[in-house]
Amino acid sequence: MASSRAAASSQAASAPPSGTRRRIAVVVGIVFIDLLGFGIIIPILPFYVRSFGVSDVFIGLLAASYSLAQFGAAPVLGRLSDERGRRPVLMLSVGVSGVAWLLFGIAAEIGAALGLTFGLVVLFSARLLAGAAGGNIATAQAYIADVTTREERPGALGLVGAAFGLGFVFGPAIGGLLASDAVVSTVSAVFPSFVPVTRFSLPSFAAAGFSFLALAATVVVLEEPDRHRSPTARVTFVAQFRTALADPTLRPLVVAFFLTSLSFAGMTVMFVPFLADLFGYDATAAAIFLAYIGVLGIVNQGVLVGWLSRNVGLRSVVRGGVVALFLALVLLAVSPLAGTAPLLGSGPGWVTGGFLVLVVFGALASFGNGAITVGLAALVSEGATENAQGAAFGVTQGAGSLGRTVGPPLAAVAYVVVYWSPFVVGALLLVPVALLLRR
Repeated sequence: MASSRAAASSQAASAPPSGTRRRIAVVVGIVFIDLLGFGIIIPILPFYVRSFGVSDVFIGLLAASYSLAQFGAAPVLGRLSDERGRRPVLMLSVGVSGVAWLLFGIAAEIGAALGLTFGLVVLFSARLLAGAAGGNIATAQAYIADVTTREERPGALGLVGAAFGLGFVFGPAIGGLLASDAVVSTVSAVFPSFVPVTRFSLPSFAAAGFSFLALAATVVVLEEPDRHRSPTARVTFVAQFRTALADPTLRPLVVAFFLTSLSFAGMTVMFVPFLADLFGYDATAAAIFLAYIGVLGIVNQGVLVGWLSRNVGLRSVVRGGVVALFLALVLLAVSPLAGTAPLLGSGPGWVTGGFLVLVVFGALASFGNGAITVGLAALVSEGATENAQGAAFGVTQGAGSLGRTVGPPLAAVAYVVVYWSPFVVGALLLVPVALLLRR
């Protein structure tokens, strides 16, 4: 009897704070709404850049501009959230994101009125502003770390990953739908003539709307987590990275974040042009395929990764993710060799050898990215002190953003030379990541 009371007392002591599940649900919901807006832009971005009549290299540069700003902002926002609170940082970032997507949507009209150069300046400025706001993911991860125990954290961080997945399911699908001729013509007939309605502006305005919705949700329902804020000396952006790289626990994780982001970003930025050039996909068709990958991401990051981490360990999950992503990138590079001729004589024409290879690629890439992202985030949380969760996530998020800054322009240049080279190089970059995670 006494032992059962002791066990109950121990269980109660280790139970999460009251309202933890609701808090997690709210912050995950906000991340989902914010990422939904980001996902809407993905299928139109390469075609939007091409509409300015510039080289495909600008696709990589535009993607890099987002990540460059995120690289600089993520550690700053993470640190600021440690000092001033998670809620104010989330409010500021999602509001700025909404303004950025509005500017992004009218860049073509500004270019038509004031010249191509000015239009490109607005396009890149909006993307930089959106990237800076996108550094709030580190704050969302720190919020989750604040309200969960170490045992619960991988599963809870997996829900943030699932919010990413949901954003990439519905976001690209909505973006592809809004970019279709039927929707554009319908909305154009309803909206007043002074509102520019095109296959590029309409998805951008929708992205802004979702960001403002996330802002409203943050203001109305998100609570600041209960935590002790220790007074700490102000540390510079560079000093945070030096400290992390000097830490034997965080150093391999920071490097792994950088290399995997470099690899994955190169694939991601040229994936839609690859589908358009090698398989003839338009923005809507590419959006459907991205939605398929996102659906798998929900299962992988929301359920499978958390279950595997509890049963086989975090490092094993990350190693498995590295292998899966390596195989996915190799498959993507060789997928055109499978052909585009229909495999079924009387069946649908889209069932081709190349399509089937892409389906397998999507499954492997979704699991690999989910396992690496969630697993590394959980390992970072374990290696950081309770008062430095935001700073630690900010540094690793910044390292990932640096990879996403360097990767896209290099991948775009490589793609212009040889279409498969960004994917093969991306696979090779994962080899040192596997070596770093052997211990």
